Amino acid sequence: MSETSAKIRSIVFSDKLEALPSPPRSLDHAGHVVATALLGYPELAADHLLNGELKNKLTTIVSNIIRQLNLEFVKSRQETSVIDEGKVKTRQRAYEVLVELSLNLQGIEAELVRFSEEEVTRALQTITCTVEAWEETERKEGSTIGRFVVEKILNEMRKVFSGGGMVAKMGDEIQAKLQGDFSVSKFISVAGSVMQENIYFKMVKRKMCKFGNDYAIGLRWLRHLGYVQVSTNPVLAARAYDDDPTLLDKFLKETKEQRKKWIEDPDRFGDEITMQATMVALWPNLAIFRPVAALTGYHDGMVSYQLNPNVASSVDGSMADAIRIYSAAQDFLKRYDEYLLWGYSNSEERGRPNIVFKIAGGYPAAVEITSSLNSIGIGTNNTVTYTVAQEVTLIMAAMEGMAGAVKKGILPTQVYETNMGGRLESHIREVEAEKIVSEALMKAGERKDALLLELAKGLGALKEVEVSKDIEEKVRRVCSFKYLKSLADDSLINFLATAKGTSREEIRASLSKLEGDIGLAGTLVAQRTYRIFFSPENMPKWIAYLKDRYGLTIEEAKMVMDRIDVLPASKRKPNDTFLTLAGRNMTNTEFPDHQHRVHEASKQEGFNLASFENAIAREHNPEVVRRLLQIEDFRRAYELTPELEEKLRSVGILGDYGRGGLKVSEWPSFGSVVKTMTEFTNAYETFKKKCIEAVKTSR
Repeated sequence: MSETSAKIRSIVFSDKLEALPSPPRSLDHAGHVVATALLGYPELAADHLLNGELKNKLTTIVSNIIRQLNLEFVKSRQETSVIDEGKVKTRQRAYEVLVELSLNLQGIEAELVRFSEEEVTRALQTITCTVEAWEETERKEGSTIGRFVVEKILNEMRKVFSGGGMVAKMGDEIQAKLQGDFSVSKFISVAGSVMQENIYFKMVKRKMCKFGNDYAIGLRWLRHLGYVQVSTNPVLAARAYDDDPTLLDKFLKETKEQRKKWIEDPDRFGDEITMQATMVALWPNLAIFRPVAALTGYHDGMVSYQLNPNVASSVDGSMADAIRIYSAAQDFLKRYDEYLLWGYSNSEERGRPNIVFKIAGGYPAAVEITSSLNSIGIGTNNTVTYTVAQEVTLIMAAMEGMAGAVKKGILPTQVYETNMGGRLESHIREVEAEKIVSEALMKAGERKDALLLELAKGLGALKEVEVSKDIEEKVRRVCSFKYLKSLADDSLINFLATAKGTSREEIRASLSKLEGDIGLAGTLVAQRTYRIFFSPENMPKWIAYLKDRYGLTIEEAKMVMDRIDVLPASKRKPNDTFLTLAGRNMTNTEFPDHQHRVHEASKQEGFNLASFENAIAREHNPEVVRRLLQIEDFRRAYELTPELEEKLRSVGILGDYGRGGLKVSEWPSFGSVVKTMTEFTNAYETFKKKCIEAVKTSR
């Protein structure tokens, strides 16, 4: 690479933003897009056109944008051998805004706005023609700005999940298909085809389900595929700072004034510092999904923010945190909406946060917190929830709150009821594995210590087992999901065959059946919750209940029901997604590595997407359910309580749901709750220490 090219690359890869004037000084939509892009905000500039008021006007406005950008591009010719940073940035941002426009138009966003196919095609043609002309100009000048714009985009994609997520893999696929041609025009074409060939794009286009993301970066690409939600928690916030080191600099820059107070005693302000650090990571997420929220009336485009796990059991503590964060989000979005919604109807409210709060459903306080937040129009996402009893209780609490909001004239925000099916399955597997291993050790006699060490070695748990204090802890270590992903693991099979003197084939058959049963546990819980509320036979009963109980009109009651989604989460295998697809009241939320597994599974020979249409209604083998009900924690997760059975009966929901489900008072002690809250709390404390240390070293 020449010295000139290296200098240009350094400029393109740097991020120097000018402050956006408030209020905007725009005269028309085209000028607004160009000015916003040239100030360093090409994504915001492109998203400005995602508005229903521009239907049938898109072609004209894009043409006007191109005329103005083309003039800026020509004016930015390098006149001397000395590189002019401002001119490089002008051309970079001209390329970037047209790339972002093209991705929006090739993505699901164009359908959300309901642009016609004809105007989208015409706009893409003019964009492609323009960047080809710019690239020809650059070739004649010996410049390479466009190439470095593409390189920068691909580098950002590869950050997702440290290169292991679906978006990162999409970046790899795009680069491979470019075949060394890093021109912007080819990138636009290749990126569009990669997006539209993706399994998630196909599922959303066919309206088979909605999807969310359990990760903080790479979200624009997922939005293009049709994703409408993102979840955060302490684990994910910490991971975002690890994967994107620039976030820490941004946090320190944005908290310059607050740090004057914190610096005196950072440890005392630990929770406040951590909240602010999480919000800094959150703001870009709100911005990315802002057009979706605006287009759907806060039905979709939501960002789920998990409240401090240390106050999860406190109504007052959780409410105070939620109101504080919501108010800060509103201040940020009022400024953002000045640009996103400039020039559009003033009847559209500016600044209303597209945020919902993740409430830890492992505590009884979650019921009151859920109802209270929804009653003032702030949506909730109940998490740390694994059981039908929890989910039914909390959905009814959300209903009560939403009804209160509607009666005040407040449009309710979307509500989610998370079903942490993967974590439930992991918990059940761990419990069953501990029983199986302990029973085998009892039969092993004097060989038990050596056999357990051999099992630990096979599973990669030897170091942890060697420092464990007793046999119970050793067994717990080797049986944890961290090491034992499947009961049909060869190491476990060999251990059992040796300890019990039984054939490996017999053990494999038995464990494979049990593993298959457990692998459906989370799906069965999600399915039962979904059917209770959203099946064709039960939905009308809930609408009538809302009308009679809270004095809503039929239309208001329908709106409340329409804004509640079951949210299957913590997936372990592709079928955890495919078997919980539903065209309404369902949003599947996914980790980046899981998304990749789902996409890869869809490419296998014999895969038939149509067979999973409304898979949530699929009837599963009753023998599987019967066997699972013999496992105590599955029974507690799958059945209702006598109190809930009576409540459902009063609504007209009849059926044999059992009476052995988890009572509200038992929520905090349920195995899955204990494990998850321990993980979340530890992750929060670790992240808090990192944030405090950053403040201390910034003195």
